[in-house]
Amino acid sequence: MQTIYTDVLVIGAGLAGERAAIEAAQAGFSAICLSLVPSRRSHSSAAMGGMQAALGNCAKGDGDCPDVHFSDTVKGSDWGCDQEVARMFADNAPIEMRRLAHWGVPWGRVVPGKGSYFKGGKLYDKEEKEENRGLINSRDFGGTAKWRTCYVSDGTGHSVLYTVDNVCAKLGVEVHDKTEAISLIHDGATCFGAVARCLRTGELRVYLAKASVIATGGFGRIYPGTTNAVICDGGGHITALNTGIVPMGNMEAVQFHPTGIVPTEILVTEGCRGDGGTLLDVNEERFMHVYEPEKQELASRDVVARWMTHHIRQGKGVKSPYGDHLWLDIRHLGEKHITGKLREVYEICTSFLGVDPIHQLIPVRPTHHYSMGGVRTNKDGAAYGLGGLFSVGEAACWDMHGFNRLGGNSLAETVVAGGIVGKKIAEFLQGAEVTFNSAVIDAEVKKQQERIQNVIRCKAGTENVYKVRAAMQDALFKGANIFRTKEGLTECIATLQETLARARKVGLKSNGLGVNPELSAALKIEGQVKMALMLSCGALNRTESRGSHNREDFPARNDRDWLSRTLAYWKSETDDLPTLKYEAATQVFHIPPGDRGYGKSEIIKADAKAESKGE
Repeated sequence: MQTIYTDVLVIGAGLAGERAAIEAAQAGFSAICLSLVPSRRSHSSAAMGGMQAALGNCAKGDGDCPDVHFSDTVKGSDWGCDQEVARMFADNAPIEMRRLAHWGVPWGRVVPGKGSYFKGGKLYDKEEKEENRGLINSRDFGGTAKWRTCYVSDGTGHSVLYTVDNVCAKLGVEVHDKTEAISLIHDGATCFGAVARCLRTGELRVYLAKASVIATGGFGRIYPGTTNAVICDGGGHITALNTGIVPMGNMEAVQFHPTGIVPTEILVTEGCRGDGGTLLDVNEERFMHVYEPEKQELASRDVVARWMTHHIRQGKGVKSPYGDHLWLDIRHLGEKHITGKLREVYEICTSFLGVDPIHQLIPVRPTHHYSMGGVRTNKDGAAYGLGGLFSVGEAACWDMHGFNRLGGNSLAETVVAGGIVGKKIAEFLQGAEVTFNSAVIDAEVKKQQERIQNVIRCKAGTENVYKVRAAMQDALFKGANIFRTKEGLTECIATLQETLARARKVGLKSNGLGVNPELSAALKIEGQVKMALMLSCGALNRTESRGSHNREDFPARNDRDWLSRTLAYWKSETDDLPTLKYEAATQVFHIPPGDRGYGKSEIIKADAKAESKGE
């Protein structure tokens, strides 16, 4: 069996993972990124709208600064974020955007002179200053006081990922693609790397490292409908939760994006609404201004998604063979704008829907999009519980998003957090001396070999992995969707417990040899159901509504009892429910809890600073 050594092992080769690897490489350390796909096909490439950073270059961004960005982020999180982390992010975002420009990202630039913009379907004038000519431009995004979302047309993720990947190549960062980490190697105190499976041959490899980083993105594929790519299946999270030591943070905090197209669930960017697009109902009438007079279509995503769902419930949705939906209207933006600044939206609509958005309405409805929760880390990106293990990007609960993240903040987080955490990893490596215990390594390899053979030979049973996965997805869709109740979540958990028992009895129809998607799915299914249970148990326990977590039976945000972060552990492989603990959402309050300024909700205020729940 091949054993490969490196200073830093990054599981995932998207923006967050590669940006962290760059910092290690610049400090003189070797770095290897493992990826299910070629690095430039990582899901970061699908991000469209832009990256938030308080540059204040354009007319509608005048007066912006990191303080305003920080305030928007805290309010957007519904006071669920770690404010110290949000502060670090807002302060470093402008630096990172300029660094990306230096590396070669072709940001949209300010063009001086009179111009115009749409807001709420109406045309307004603006005038860009001559002294700002050529500076990085910004567009409007939801939940923000200023225009600060830096963009490259509507292909920002694609452009930035290609640029960052070029820097990795220049610095000698290796990317081992078609490779999947299936377990972490650890002794209960320290992580030494991972056991990985080659997706070309099916062979196992051992990767040993002084520092390991989980940067595998989100886990949206545990839901039946999501904007996430098929590779966003929680594989990295599963390696961490299977240790029984590393907790997942805020797994119940799941964001539903307002504009997934129907029926494919592919995302059309918030940039459509930021540039002036409007939402229409079955009568082709606007409605968001009725619910949110101030922010209208550009309230935060959790708010817009809830009002859209509410409007459909009121009988104002458009009937279709794929369920009710609403319309997104960008026709008034004109052909030049749509085929220029929204060209990917144009291509998606024409290619996947047969809809021409220059002249036709786009069918949309809220769909699963983003996971605020993930591998719980401290502000340095170090995972709780295991030394030498880090996490960054959407895979991590760092935690700058709390219970709702603002559009443009997560794509910016990949490079900002990647830079910050990457520096901390380099500092960690400066003094790191690791002794690799061959007995620990051999035991983990043997465990994974036996697990694979048990699945292939159907020793545990013959349950069909795809049917088990469908049962999990159906349970989450019914019980842990945009609106949640005690009854629905209780039923969801009961169904998932039955599904977990089935997941432990999965066998293969195929022979499991070589390139075998069925085997890959079978090795992950038990972990995916465990994640679904972490999500739904956390949601049942949290008797309040905060950000994207909306309990219809507890409509108020309860700062008195729930200004806390959920930590979910899977203590034993044989458990059928997770162990939940709680910690204070933030230790440092720059902004005390208050009203967000959008989204109608009650707030039960804390009498004093929140204390940690449990241990």
